[in-house]
Amino acid sequence: MKAVDVAGEKVCIINIEGNFYAIGNVCTHVGGPLNEGTLEGFDVECPWHGSKFDVRTGEPTKPPAMQAVPKYEVKVEGNSILVRKQK
Repeated sequence: MKAVDVAGEKVCIINIEGNFYAIGNVCTHVGGPLNEGTLEGFDVECPWHGSKFDVRTGEPTKPPAMQAVPKYEVKVEGNSILVRKQK
């Protein structure tokens, strides 16, 4: 997992077996940095209070977070990873 800045937004890019996903990097519970958490399957766990989010959807899968983090479209072109916020 890697944190990047995309047009002023903090984004976490995740590589799972060569498939890339991107979600907001700020936990919706208290603002923990998701890229510093752990990844189990498709769930990233916030290092601060243990909330979990599905990297495919941004939806919380374990409280205390109740709101989803933003989800981003990912496109790989050569050595570049392109990220765009989903509408």
